[in-house]
Amino acid sequence: MTKQVPARVANILINALKGGVVPRAGLEYITVGRTREIEAILHDIDMIEDGGASFRFIVGKYGSGKSFLLQTIRNHATARGFAVVDADLSPERRFAGTKGQGLATYKELIKNLSTKSKPDGGALPLILEKWISGIQTGVKSQYNAEGEAFDRLVEQQIYAVAGSLEGMVNGFEFARAVVLYWRAYREDDAALKSNVLKWFRGEYPSKKEAREDLGINFIVTDETWYDFLKIFAAFLVGAGYKGMLVIIDELVNIFKIPNSITRANNYEKILTMYNDVLQGKARHIGFLMGGTPQCIEDKYKGVFSYEALRSRLAEGHFATAELKDLSAPIIRLQMLTQEEMYILIEKLMQIHAQLYGYTPFLSHEDLVYFLTVEYNRVGAQSHITPREIIRDFIEMINILHQNPGQTVSGLLGGGSFEMARSGLTDEEIHDEFQEFEI
Repeated sequence: MTKQVPARVANILINALKGGVVPRAGLEYITVGRTREIEAILHDIDMIEDGGASFRFIVGKYGSGKSFLLQTIRNHATARGFAVVDADLSPERRFAGTKGQGLATYKELIKNLSTKSKPDGGALPLILEKWISGIQTGVKSQYNAEGEAFDRLVEQQIYAVAGSLEGMVNGFEFARAVVLYWRAYREDDAALKSNVLKWFRGEYPSKKEAREDLGINFIVTDETWYDFLKIFAAFLVGAGYKGMLVIIDELVNIFKIPNSITRANNYEKILTMYNDVLQGKARHIGFLMGGTPQCIEDKYKGVFSYEALRSRLAEGHFATAELKDLSAPIIRLQMLTQEEMYILIEKLMQIHAQLYGYTPFLSHEDLVYFLTVEYNRVGAQSHITPREIIRDFIEMINILHQNPGQTVSGLLGGGSFEMARSGLTDEEIHDEFQEFEI
């Protein structure tokens, strides 16, 4: 029996999954399979906490659970004390571009900055104020100082953290902004706070405006945004977090770029990040990038079209679909097995019953009957995905709950889902599920 799920979380889960999107909350209640993949990525997170860095591609077909896995890791990381930034690429958000697409990706990442206490993004002001408050608490516990003396001691600690950033590329400017935020905090200057946050978020259109407002002759640009993420990771560690995890999904939008030079520029940016991680130039930062097999492996437009990346990422001679090297830079997701899908829909049935306040009425035979019909649809062997099965299942239990006189066999046999079952009769389906071992 699934443990009790809060009604708000159950509602998010059911509605999101019915809509074909990955919910941001409650994934721990429905996670099935992927144990080895999650363990491998959590090992990476251990390395990031110890001062290392990691870079992984999570590769799977549409609907295979790729985004689900990324979201699960995001939740794990924030629970462990990491700050997480995430973004989906799009025609407007890339790694590089002539119209500010790299900067647009940076802005989206910082907008979605999340922590354990602020899991839905927008955590930057909270992080800065929590950091300052923590320094003030530390000074109070160590020194018997008040007024100006207290402020001086706090400022020394602020400068100590800021000073540790100055050796990094663009770190001096970042450090100045940190100190400015402290002054705005101390003097309760809302306008200055707002301007510093605007600068951190990459929202200043020109150096001139940043110089006039803050005295900082630098802004985040398409060329510098990645270096800025590395500074953020160092700052976050100084502010008490374990590190930064960067999650970027929908790499297929790079694959779709029609211009070969623009695609190559984007792959070159990925190569820069990848090399930094493997050469030890990046610290306390991890990258997870989600994409389809085609957008990785296509030799004309995919990641592998960029020879420097292909030579680094291509698998060796020994890994197979059954024997995977989970320490390799590419983690390939296989579809969930039928047994795992059974466990998943059973969990969803129990969550649905909790949400709507009824006793689950579907039997083991009903669940297997449903899966047998799904897996015997025309083309299902090569094309059906967990996303489609979940969506169909939630639709089915919604209808059954709303129409108490209906049965699973009546509903599925009646063509309500227009399921082409390859000509199988109900008797043949019954024989199949008798052999379906759960």
